[in-house]
Amino acid sequence: MNRATSIVVGTFGVATLTLALAGPAHADATKPGTHIKTIAGLASSLEAAGVVLYGKGGATSAVMGDSVASPNAAVVYHIPITNSKTTVKHAGSTLVMFNTTTNKQVELRNPVINLSAGTVRAAVGAGPVTTVFTITNAKKLKPVVKKDASTGTSTTMYEGAELSLAPGIAAALVDGLGLPVGSLMDGSKFATATVTLPSAS
Repeated sequence: MNRATSIVVGTFGVATLTLALAGPAHADATKPGTHIKTIAGLASSLEAAGVVLYGKGGATSAVMGDSVASPNAAVVYHIPITNSKTTVKHAGSTLVMFNTTTNKQVELRNPVINLSAGTVRAAVGAGPVTTVFTITNAKKLKPVVKKDASTGTSTTMYEGAELSLAPGIAAALVDGLGLPVGSLMDGSKFATATVTLPSAS
């Protein structure tokens, strides 16, 4: 096992994934949408293995002030919502993992977050919709209502949803990206998400 592969395995195996936004990027969290921030170091570890992360149908950024190559680098996905009920839909949005070494990619298309069930489902590439992440702390998430006096609107925020790779997804990612067997493991922490919904919905 080469150094890059070892780093990827180690990162997914022991690191804590935090998707809730911190620092300057947190300013956007009050707007309706879902913000996903990868675990510190995940982006640079995957990059060492040739894999880059980005989103389509939304926006992708690094945490302000961070270099993607830094040891604690994190990638933030900003995803607009298309439905704001218990089942939060992101139609037209895609999370992409692209392996620049093998020229292979995996797309997680149209993710749907179900806070009640504690799952995130998406179509994997051209395949069927399946559970790609489990929300390990779903039962502990508490809604926080924020009012904007200037506009008379309010939002309901669920912050710090912890996402881990669902059963069977690690193998699909490894195969789809052309990574060595065992590079990723089911149950590994991937990110945390902040979901912000219009309160009237």
